[in-house]
Amino acid sequence: MSLSIERTRDGIAFWIHVTPRAKRECVGGTHGDALKVVTKAPPVDGEANASCVELLADAFVLPRKKILLDASSTGRRKRVRVLGEGESLEARLRALANSDDLR
Repeated sequence: MSLSIERTRDGIAFWIHVTPRAKRECVGGTHGDALKVVTKAPPVDGEANASCVELLADAFVLPRKKILLDASSTGRRKRVRVLGEGESLEARLRALANSDDLR
């Protein structure tokens, strides 16, 4: 299945699938129509969400303020918006999705 990517007026939006409490951290590959994000952080008090934002910012080479996690996202599947130039962000997202681990 391919990624579900939506172009917005100020960037792109897509789904991520988060695996918390992992031994290592990475961004890459897909889980269904979502980008995989693996973090060491536990899913407690927003720690895993904060880690996801940081990992995605590193993966997209953007400041953390450009990564917006949907506040209503709970569980492993989360909606993310990345602010910036849509075409280049989409190209980077596809490169991440086609990789098992770029970090």
